[in-house]
Amino acid sequence: MKYNLYPQFKILLVDDEVAFLRSMSLTLERQGYNNLMTCSDPSLVPSLMEKEDVGLVLLDLTMPRISGQKVLSWLKEEYPNVCVIIISGVNQVDSAVECVKQGAFDYFVKTSDQNQILDGLKRAIHTQELTLENQALRSQILSNELERPDIFSKIITSDQVMWSVFRYIESIASTRQPVLISGESGVGKELIANVIHELSNCSGPLVSVNVAGVDDNVFADTLFGHSRGAFTGADKTRLGLVEKAANGTLFLDEIGDLSLASQIKLLRLLQEGEYYPVGSDKPKRMEARIVVATHQKLEELQAEGKFRKDLFFRLKTHMVNIPPLRERLADLPLLIDHFIKSACEEMNKPALTAPKSLSVSLSQYTFPGNARELKALVYDAVSQSTSNKLNCAPFEPLLNKDNHLVFTESQVQFPTNTQLPTLSNMADLLVEEAMKRASNNQSLAARMLGISQPALSKRLKNMKESQHRN
Repeated sequence: MKYNLYPQFKILLVDDEVAFLRSMSLTLERQGYNNLMTCSDPSLVPSLMEKEDVGLVLLDLTMPRISGQKVLSWLKEEYPNVCVIIISGVNQVDSAVECVKQGAFDYFVKTSDQNQILDGLKRAIHTQELTLENQALRSQILSNELERPDIFSKIITSDQVMWSVFRYIESIASTRQPVLISGESGVGKELIANVIHELSNCSGPLVSVNVAGVDDNVFADTLFGHSRGAFTGADKTRLGLVEKAANGTLFLDEIGDLSLASQIKLLRLLQEGEYYPVGSDKPKRMEARIVVATHQKLEELQAEGKFRKDLFFRLKTHMVNIPPLRERLADLPLLIDHFIKSACEEMNKPALTAPKSLSVSLSQYTFPGNARELKALVYDAVSQSTSNKLNCAPFEPLLNKDNHLVFTESQVQFPTNTQLPTLSNMADLLVEEAMKRASNNQSLAARMLGISQPALSKRLKNMKESQHRN
């Protein structure tokens, strides 16, 4: 079985006592840290640092020939971005203060409580991961390009906000910190979770579960599993989803609907990195990355006392917000064409063409169900189509609502008993409406109107001059 290395960078243990190196390595491996290297000769540190991707060094202070303080000084000069934790055999306050002044991340005595050392290690790893992610994010923003565009191919968009989201996802995908995906129902949060999993290059699977409406007992049994005899009917051991997602990703959808009792269990899992199967007194290490999603505003749920602040703090290490479809109207024609093609393939229908004005007509609708709603509408339209043109009947109730104009391929219908506008007024109204829907983006508005951007710019200039004269 292939195991993922964690953390993403190597942890180098430097100590002249081989027994301590062996003991500390076993301790760290039991805690899930398996990307380790040991070195009993400090003179070899420069060559190891040059060859390996080291992000954290656990360094003994008192060693023969070369002191830990000298190695620390060299590391901070040559590799200032590497975290160094000093571990000393004796409690020397002056040495500890001096090491921290030189740039050591933390200082521990070997006889200290082991949990203190492990907590310090967790903090150092978290700090390094955030530093690496910030560097990757800056690089992505500067490059304005995706490293793995193929992974995002299932998400149809030309929206720049969405592409910024993609670049952010690339920068955080390789870490094991939690990710919180927010957005309205139907925007594609599941697709984003799949992308995060694929980009992480985890050897394990993506395991998904919708936790909405799941009570506390079912939640614990589903996530953590149970041992044989844990309760009536538990005639055999059952693996939980956390274990099934080992070395992979556990995706918890609709996290905002989780009960407070279950929120506490999830918080402990994230804090401790271990869990107890129902009916067992032996803890198991979590080896899965947690990704959660919600359509609710967790800040509002906190204010209402329905969501724990400490859990939200843990989950929001990385936050991905997916904008609704009504805020990226330029994606409408792309999505319509994509869904038509997909529906025709699934229904074994010949290729269909949609009215060019369909996407402009639909831009007046708010799409509360977002892309999922649009997909259902297009599939319904394809199923009802009997010629080579898309049957637009399923869209008419949306477009007729509140006496809005209804655009078809060949005509524009107006509400009855109203005075017709002049052609000039109608053109101005269309331009104003297009600019409003496009948030004053002339390129998008021109696309909606079916004219070039320079032509729209000229039209806007003439309208402005006409208003000034009047």
